[in-house]
Amino acid sequence: MKQDVQHVGSHLQKTMSTEFAWYLTGFVDGEGCFSVSFNKRHKLKTGIEVRPSFSIGQNKRSLPVLERAKSYFGCGAIRFSRYDQTYKYEIRSIGEIRKCIIPHFKKYPLQTSKLNDFATFSWICDEIAASRHLNRDNLAAIIDRAYTMNESGKRKYTKAELLKIIEVR
Repeated sequence: MKQDVQHVGSHLQKTMSTEFAWYLTGFVDGEGCFSVSFNKRHKLKTGIEVRPSFSIGQNKRSLPVLERAKSYFGCGAIRFSRYDQTYKYEIRSIGEIRKCIIPHFKKYPLQTSKLNDFATFSWICDEIAASRHLNRDNLAAIIDRAYTMNESGKRKYTKAELLKIIEVR
């Protein structure tokens, strides 16, 4: 009779990984940000570049948790922000966002109103991946939805300024 062998070390590692995954989701609920920024780019057909970004900011005392998040996701970079004297763990690559960030938060969902920002962020990333942001009408819809996110955040351009750029092109 064959017996099942339980590998205690691998079970413990998986449990710790799952616990950290949920911890990370809670941490992002409080300290993370899903954002989409826009830059004027005259060389682009639409005149506007769309830049999704996922970030977590922390004081230097908490830098180890950002390093652990970076190790967990296996992508992104940590940089120091002179603006607010904090460290930021950030992922801007659409490929890495779609491969690592979006699947994580679908498996370990956010619990606060940040869930709405994540849903919008995920939709925008899908639109970009399908190159729909290169069409004026779709870009207008992306801009409209992006401006429902992070309403207290600072923006370089108003929604009206961006939409006007699209109209002119």
